[in-house]
Amino acid sequence: MARRKKIYEGKAKILYEGPEPGTFIQYFKDDATAFNAQKKDVIEGKGVLNNRLSEFFMAGLTNIGIPNHFIRRINMREQLIRQVEIIPLEVIVRNFAAGSLSKRLGMEEGTALPRPIVEYSYKNDALGDPMVSEEYILAFNWANQQDLDDIVSIALRVNDFLSGVFYGVGIKLIDFKIEIGRIWDGDFMRLIVADEISPDSCRLWDIKTGQKLDKDVFRRDLGSLTDAYSEVARRLGVLPTQTTHLTKPTLIN
Repeated sequence: MARRKKIYEGKAKILYEGPEPGTFIQYFKDDATAFNAQKKDVIEGKGVLNNRLSEFFMAGLTNIGIPNHFIRRINMREQLIRQVEIIPLEVIVRNFAAGSLSKRLGMEEGTALPRPIVEYSYKNDALGDPMVSEEYILAFNWANQQDLDDIVSIALRVNDFLSGVFYGVGIKLIDFKIEIGRIWDGDFMRLIVADEISPDSCRLWDIKTGQKLDKDVFRRDLGSLTDAYSEVARRLGVLPTQTTHLTKPTLIN
């Protein structure tokens, strides 16, 4: 049989048409990018780890009643997901100062914020995903006020869940980003978590040592990205202590 039709290819994932209407197959690549794809590499095994970790977190969200696009994992690199209409925003939740926030406000990285802060960036690679305010979002009709209220509620619930899970295995959740999609049932619409949740989309520091266990390892040349992601997976029980074989399987037909 021929390969399935490619719907979209991003920096870290490929979407293929799914076996049933309203579904996609999401394939996790080994590509690593930083600084708006100015820095690139291929990290063997990264896609396998992100697939398994995203499965773990999405399934956890489902268990506590937070809707998301995940249906089931197909193999080590692919998962079956619901087709959604993506809102063109990255929703960022910050618990501690780091990255661009530290640069903008001159705050030392690791400084605890008074409360979780929700920010938005406009999803546009050519523009470098610029930060935008709610006023922009409403003016350009990317989302309405009710959408924004629901997005903040979802983002903070996801933050509570992730913070607790990571704290339980000795990891501090510095910040993370998610995407939100619309699911339609006739005239009825609801918002759900989409894309992925993995060390690619989170900043994760070891609570005791401050060691970085996220994509900053690649951004800042701090060591092996695979080792960092494997450590997160090991602590969460997603992969056995001895890392499994991480080679690429054949795309399903």
